Amino acid sequence: MNFNDFKAMYIFLCICFGLAALTPVLSIFVRLPAGERFSEMWILGPKHLAEGYPFNVLRGSNYTVYVGVSNHMGSSMYYAVYVKFRNQTEQLPNITRQTPSPLPAIFEYRFIIPDGETWETKISFSFDFKNASLIRSLTIDNTTVIVNKPARWDSENKGYYYQLFFELWIYDADEASFRFHNRFVGIWLNMSSIS
Repeated sequence: MNFNDFKAMYIFLCICFGLAALTPVLSIFVRLPAGERFSEMWILGPKHLAEGYPFNVLRGSNYTVYVGVSNHMGSSMYYAVYVKFRNQTEQLPNITRQTPSPLPAIFEYRFIIPDGETWETKISFSFDFKNASLIRSLTIDNTTVIVNKPARWDSENKGYYYQLFFELWIYDADEASFRFHNRFVGIWLNMSSIS
């Protein structure tokens, strides 16, 4: 190695060490693009797995699912999960148009999650009914809500079907209210056996 090669390598190493030493100071002035910001939402069955979800609902039985949310938005976020109950003809949220279901929430959970953290809760529910085609009330976590929800006989699938679903909403500080965060999860329930 000749003197010029040694000199070039010495200058290169000085620049590298100088940049490494200045990195904390440079981070104040130079902002790198943030990664994708998103929230996750899921529903798990009674054994805390993605299987074994309640489906065939029986008279006088209690059912359990787990609903969870993870925050990857870059800062702490204030969330709401709205629980909704529908028959087969009522609207679900429209992800393409980013609009929630027009159905009223029958129960809600509100919580703050720091960035990179997770919230999860066990949800217990049961039903009171006149018959399979009319669900009178739904009890969630020991709170009973009158729903008076009728359903039509599904001749193709031979049953009365309802859906319990959960919408994710996020607090918008500019609007000082919650807005639909374009995520939802749910389970179908076959009420045919309760007639």
